[in-house]
Formats: sequence, C-alpha cells, structure tokens
Amino acid sequence: MTQLRVKLDSLIAQTSLEVSEQQREQLVGYVELLNKWNKAYNLTSVRDPMDMLVKHILDSIVVSPSLEGSRFIDVGTGPGLPGIPLAIMNPDKEFVLLDSLGKRIRFIKQVIHELKIANVTPVQSRVEEYEAGNGFDAVLSRAFASMVDMVTWCRHLPKQENGLFLALKGHVAQDEIDQLPDWCSVNCVKSLEVPELEGERHLVILSRKG
Repeated sequence: MTQLRVKLDSLIAQTSLEVSEQQREQLVGYVELLNKWNKAYNLTSVRDPMDMLVKHILDSIVVSPSLEGSRFIDVGTGPGLPGIPLAIMNPDKEFVLLDSLGKRIRFIKQVIHELKIANVTPVQSRVEEYEAGNGFDAVLSRAFASMVDMVTWCRHLPKQENGLFLALKGHVAQDEIDQLPDWCSVNCVKSLEVPELEGERHLVILSRKG
C-alpha cells in the first residue's frame, strides 16, 4: 500500500464518510495524475501530493453528503475540483466540469480515461456562454472570488425549480452575503470539518427567490 493510500485512509477515518475500496484507489490515482501533470502544466499551487489529499481531496469530498439531486455542474473547475472527487464519491450522479482553459480540460479528459470515471463530462467554455439545457440540480464552485460573481455569472445554470448554488468557501463574511443580488438568498451555511486542514471551511447553499 502506497504512502498516499495510507494517508488517505487515515484522513477518511477522521470523517463519517463511507468510501469504498475502488473509490479510495481512484482518489489516490487522481492525486498521482495531478502531481504528475502539475510539474509540466502548473495546474495547482499545491505541490506536495500529501497536501493535495487534505487541501483538494478531503476538502472536496466532505461536501458529498450535501449533494441532493442527480445533475451537477462544477464551474471554474480548474484541474477538476471539487468535481472529480465528488464524481468518484457519487457514481450514480452526473457531473459537468466546466473550465475555459484547454490544458485543464485535457487533463480532466486524461483522468476520466485512466481512472475509468463514467459520470463526468468535461467542457471547455466560459461559464456565461454555456447552454445549460434543462438546468442542473446544483451549481458547484470552490474557485470563484466572490459569491456575488458566482451567482451572477451562473444564474442561468440551476433548474428553475429548486436549483441551488453550492459555494465552497473559507471564512464567510457577512458583507459578502449582504452584497448578494435581490433575486438570490442564502438557504444555509454549513461548517465543514476537513481533517488536518488549517482555517475555516464552509459550504454556502444559495437559491433563487421566486
């Protein structure tokens, strides 16, 4: 068993998440690919694979229990975060991973090919130009600078009825909530426990009014 796998097992043991043997292998495989590609393509500022397990994998999968519905879009996904780890955790749900940079989408395509992930669709597009069809159960993001930008640029993506925005944030400032547009409201703010991660992590769940 690799050091990465041992570390991942110890981190998962500090949560209440249920993660199968195959899912653990895929999560480690993703970190290995991210580390390999990162040297050439600079996909993440996190250089150490052990740190990636905490800052990328656990930080993503702790959101898994909050996913309600079957169709999700991860906007500004970068190298596939939180979309890839969440897709591994939820093989019965569909994930569209959206990013405007070709090198990131090429990496994601390689990941889903090598790890045999069947429920991810990578899309290279600017978020405002993406056609959402019937819409998504929720829009995910952990990369947007502000919730205001996220909901404004992604307003067309959630389903008309019960569609949500799920923003992964560190500290949640009240003034950021106060700046949200009138058509958007905060349903709840969940505090996330990420083993061995310094600083606060929160999931902000937002919806459209009316």
